[in-house]
Amino acid sequence: MKRLRVLRRWFQRRFGYARLLCLALLIGFAALRAADPAPVEEIRVRTFDFFQRIDPRQKTARPVTIVDIDDKSLEKIGQWPWPRTRIADLITELTRLGAVVIAFDAVFPEPDRLNPSDAADTFRNLDEDTRAKLRALPSNDEVFAEAIRKSRVVLGESGAAEELAALDKTLPVTGLAMLGEEPQRFMFQFPGLLRNTKVLEHAAAGRGLFTIKPERDGIVRRVPMIMLAQGQTMPSLSFEMLRVATGSGTILIKSEKAGIKSLGIKGFQLPTDGNGQLWVHYARQDPSLYVPVINVLQKTVAPEMIAGKLVLIGTSAVGLNDIKTTPVSQNMPGVEIHAQILESALTGAVISQPIYGIAVEFATALLFGLLVIAFAPLFGPITLVALGGAFATALIGTSAFFYTQHRLLIDFTYPLMSTTAIYLTLIFSSFVREQQQRKQIRGAFAQYMSPVLVEQLAQSPERLVLGGEEREMTIMFSDMRGFTSISETYKNDPQGLTALMNRFLTPLTNAILARKGYIDKYMGDAIMAFWNAPLDDKGHELNACEAALDMLEHVDELNQAREQEAKEEGRPFIPLNVGVGLNTGICVVGNMGSDLKFNYSVFGDSVNLASRLEGQSKEYGFPIIVGSRTALAVKDKFAILELDFIMVKGKKEPEVIYAIAGREDVAQSGRFQRLRNLTIEMLSCYRTRDWDGALAAIARGRKTDEARSLELLYNLYEARIRGYLENPPPEDWNGAFALLTK
Repeated sequence: MKRLRVLRRWFQRRFGYARLLCLALLIGFAALRAADPAPVEEIRVRTFDFFQRIDPRQKTARPVTIVDIDDKSLEKIGQWPWPRTRIADLITELTRLGAVVIAFDAVFPEPDRLNPSDAADTFRNLDEDTRAKLRALPSNDEVFAEAIRKSRVVLGESGAAEELAALDKTLPVTGLAMLGEEPQRFMFQFPGLLRNTKVLEHAAAGRGLFTIKPERDGIVRRVPMIMLAQGQTMPSLSFEMLRVATGSGTILIKSEKAGIKSLGIKGFQLPTDGNGQLWVHYARQDPSLYVPVINVLQKTVAPEMIAGKLVLIGTSAVGLNDIKTTPVSQNMPGVEIHAQILESALTGAVISQPIYGIAVEFATALLFGLLVIAFAPLFGPITLVALGGAFATALIGTSAFFYTQHRLLIDFTYPLMSTTAIYLTLIFSSFVREQQQRKQIRGAFAQYMSPVLVEQLAQSPERLVLGGEEREMTIMFSDMRGFTSISETYKNDPQGLTALMNRFLTPLTNAILARKGYIDKYMGDAIMAFWNAPLDDKGHELNACEAALDMLEHVDELNQAREQEAKEEGRPFIPLNVGVGLNTGICVVGNMGSDLKFNYSVFGDSVNLASRLEGQSKEYGFPIIVGSRTALAVKDKFAILELDFIMVKGKKEPEVIYAIAGREDVAQSGRFQRLRNLTIEMLSCYRTRDWDGALAAIARGRKTDEARSLELLYNLYEARIRGYLENPPPEDWNGAFALLTK
C-alpha cells in the first residue's frame, strides 16, 4: 500500500490526473470518429457546405439545358401529366433542334389515360364507327415510344420503398465491369423499382434512377451514381446520360475494402464516396439553364439552347413538389441537381473526399493532441490562446487550401474538436486547482479581514499591500435632501424607515454600477462612489455624469410610486430629493487601513471638493454640481451651466463650479440657451463689480419663463450683492466667494 501511494504521488507530480484524462479523451475521440455517428458526420458535412457557399463552382461552359415543366407551361397546356402525344411532340422538336441526349426526370409507370382506345370505351354517345376509328388509332404510348426510338432518350426510374411488379427480364441492361471488391454490398438499396410502361422502356436508349436521397438534415450534398433497386444494379439518371452520350456500353466500378472508389465510362471517371455517391460540386442556381416546355412546343426557343446539349426534362413548378435544399440554395428544383452533376463531370470540376482523408484526420488529431497534453501546462494563458488560434487557423486553412486548389474535401472538425476538448480539460483542471487555492486563502484570512478584501485577495493575492497609487479619477458624493423631516415621520416605525432607505439606495446604487462606478461606502442616506479604479475607465467623467442623471430619474420614478401609495393609504406624501457632487482630479486609491483591517478606498483634495460640492447643491437650486475639470471633459455631451467661482474651506485655490441641467437634447433646447445666456450676463456684471447691472439682469431673469429654475441662484446672488453694496469687497477681489461651511 505504501509503495502504491508513493507511486501515485510520483505519477501525479510527474504527469497529473488531468493529463491522464486528456489521453483518455484523445482515445475516446478517435473511437467516436471511427464510429462516425450521424451527429459527427453532420458537423463535418456542414463545414463542406460552408466551403461550397464561399467558393461555389464557376461555370466555364453550358453543356446542359433544362426543358422546364414550369407554371407557365402548365397554365398553357393543362395539368400534369400531359397526353403522351404532346410529350412525343416535345421529343421530336428537341431532336430536330439537335439535342445530344434527352432524359426525363419523371416516370411514366401507367398507360396514358387519354389513349384513343380508352376514350372509345369511356366517352358516351359515340356511334360505333367513331368508336372503331378510335380503337384503330395507335395508342398515345406507342406514339411516344416511336418518338423515343427516333432519338436518344434516357428514361427516368425511381427507387421504391417496397417491391413492385416483377422486373421485365427482356429489357436490355447496362453492362457492368468490376475492379476490386464486390461493389453491391456498398451501394444504396431500394426494395422496389418503379419503371415506365413496357413499350416506353423497350424504346429508350437508356434507363437511370433519378431518385435523390437528402441527408439527415434535409440537404442534398451527395447523389448516388450507382444503386441497387429490387435486386437490379442501376446507374443514376445523370450518369446514364453520360454513358449514352459517349456511346459507352459498360460502366467500370472500382472498389476497395473501404467501399466504392469511382465509376468510369469512356472518357470519364467520377470519384465517389464508399457508397458510390458523388459529392455534387454546386454552382449557384442558374435561371439561364431553363427553357419552358411551351417555348419548345411553340418553336420560339433559341436553337443554340438545344443544339449540342444534354437536355433534361423536369419541373420547377412548386405544385409538382420536386424542390430540394442544397448547400448553395434553399429551393433548387431536383432536375437542376442532375444538371449540376452533368456540368461538373463534363467540365472536370468535381469534388471528392479521398479515402486517405480519414488517415490524415487521425494523424493530425493524435499529433496535436499529444503536443497540447505535453506542453500546454508549461505556457501562460496568452501564449496558449495565441498557439490555439494559430493551430485552428492552420487546420482550417489547410482544409480550405485542399478544397480551393485541389477540390478535395479534408475535414478539420474532428482534429479541431479533439484538441479543443483536451485544451479545455486542461484549462478546467487548472481552474479547479486555482479555486481550491482561493478557498484555502478565504478559510485562512476570513477571521481577520473583511469579506470584500478576502475575495480580492483570493482573486489577486498580489494586491494584499498597504498604500495605493495615484490616478486621475472622478469622485461622487450623493445625499438625500430633507432626511431629518422624513425620518421624523417614521419615529414609531424604524423598520419602515429602513425599508424606505433600502428602496431609495438600491436604484441609486444600480445606476452607479451600471455606469462602471465603484461604490466606496454608504454613510446613512449618503453614497460615496468613484470611477477609473480599480479598473481603467477612459470615459470616467462621462460615465459619472450619466450615472448622476440616471439617479435623478430613478428618484423621480420612486417619488411617483410613493405618491400613489400615499394617496391610496391616505397619508401625507413627502418627496425624496437627492443632491450630487462630482469632481475630477488626481487621487490616491488603494487598500487603506491598518495591518489587520483595511478597505479599498480613495482620498485627496479632489475627494474633499466633491464632498463640498454635494453639500452646496441645495444652496444653488441644482441637484448636480460638478467641478471645472469634470465640466470641461463633458461640455459637449451635457447641458452645462456655470454657477460660481468659490473658495472652498481648507483650499487655497478657488474653483469654478457648474451645474448639469440635462443631456445633449437639453443643451440644444431654446429654453436652456436662454437660461444660460441670463446666467452669463448676471455673472459677467457681478464679477466686474457692476452691481446695478447684475441686479438688473436678475430682475429681467425673474420675468422670464425660466425664472423658476434660477430662483435659488438669483436669491443667492441678490443677497451677496446687497451685502457688497454695504461692504464692498477688497480692491484685489477676483470674483471668488469664500464658503464659510463645509
